[in-house]
Amino acid sequence: MTTPPPQGQNPFAQNQPQAPYPPQGGYPQQPGQPGLPPQGAAPYAPVPPQPRRKVSFKTIKNVVLVVAAIGVIAGGYIASQDDANTAKVGDCMHRGSSDDNNPDLEVVDCGDSKAQYVVLAKIEGNYTALTAESKCEEKAKDFQYSYTESGDGSDFLLCLKDK
Repeated sequence: MTTPPPQGQNPFAQNQPQAPYPPQGGYPQQPGQPGLPPQGAAPYAPVPPQPRRKVSFKTIKNVVLVVAAIGVIAGGYIASQDDANTAKVGDCMHRGSSDDNNPDLEVVDCGDSKAQYVVLAKIEGNYTALTAESKCEEKAKDFQYSYTESGDGSDFLLCLKDK
């Protein structure tokens, strides 16, 4: 038969140093006792300031390039919103250049002083000058001008008249 260990002792804590824990029971610890810093010392060691990370030229260059690319894409999208391919029947158009082969039509507000033409019909498909005239006559009897666009992925014909 084995005998139980004496009360208050840990039989497994043989030859282990005792850690300096603060006393229990609510008694304040006196200066100089284990567990307290010496009198007049800060309770914690000061934390050294973190070294400042330098931003490299490569990082700045990459950020500038990404912002510039986003700006170009957004500008192109906004600029293309007024192109002739977005025109609908009833929209007003403005001719941006005097070149008859590439008139650069853009959609404008009908109340704008730049409005020159009104869209009478928009017909999908690729048309030559001769077929464009006959198609516009079928769709809009009082048309005055036809505008064809092809090769951009969407081929169409606009039948226009003066505003």
